[in-house]
Amino acid sequence: MSSAPPPTSYTGQPVAPVAPVATAVPVTNYQTAPVAPMAPAPMQTAPQVAQEYAAARETHHPNELRIYSHSNFFYWWPVWVTGYIMALATYIDGHKVLIGDTEVWMHRSKNVGVLFTLTFFLVILITNVSLRGLASVVALLALAFGALLLAYLGLWEDVLNWMGRVSIYMNMGFYVFFSSLVLFVWAVSVFIYDRLTYWRVTPGQLTQDTVIGGAQKSYDTRGMVFEKRRQDLFRHWIMGFGSGDIEISTTGARRETFSIPNVLFVDAKLNAAQKLIAMQPDETTPS
Repeated sequence: MSSAPPPTSYTGQPVAPVAPVATAVPVTNYQTAPVAPMAPAPMQTAPQVAQEYAAARETHHPNELRIYSHSNFFYWWPVWVTGYIMALATYIDGHKVLIGDTEVWMHRSKNVGVLFTLTFFLVILITNVSLRGLASVVALLALAFGALLLAYLGLWEDVLNWMGRVSIYMNMGFYVFFSSLVLFVWAVSVFIYDRLTYWRVTPGQLTQDTVIGGAQKSYDTRGMVFEKRRQDLFRHWIMGFGSGDIEISTTGARRETFSIPNVLFVDAKLNAAQKLIAMQPDETTPS
């Protein structure tokens, strides 16, 4: 006999579904941090754009040489250097002199003004009269011969006595003011004005760039000749620290010859330019 309960009889009525028990869902409150307003991108000035363009161009052409041509005013640095030296000497070994109602600081020696005047005169003479190659050698020999001739004739004492009677007095204010004016114009000329136009040498190409206006003029370097002109002994070696002039001759249907005057460190620039024009454009190595 089985002990299981008897089966329940089905009545035929549907059974109502049991509703699910609702459970409380915790609500989480999210706090958003305040968002700082985005600052507008700074506008780039024209010099910044030019610097980025030059950096990108140098990255694209790692083998590049820039040649800057300077004006003759570059050789005027002895004027403002000598002027500041004379101003310092006047301040150290000078005394006050009453001129009218104003006291000025003036050096005791009459030779200070003479030396500054001679320096000023020689700079004007050297920067306007070019003595290249053989002419500079002849000038040196002429000066040496004149000095020996005066010594042989016994005229040096008379010349020195005559120069000793020359008296030139300048106060410290003149030295400082005049030297500052020359220095300002010299700095603007060398570091700003002379760099507005330059020559850019890359493998297979020579380009003349102009900063203002963005003008460019390119030349093919095949058959191009770079030549260093005879240097002026006084201007290029004594006052220019090894500067010089570069003359470039192109080939082809339209042959041109142009000069780049007063290039600093001309020997190093010329050697680097000759190596670049001997290379082919596909020989450049990426950076």
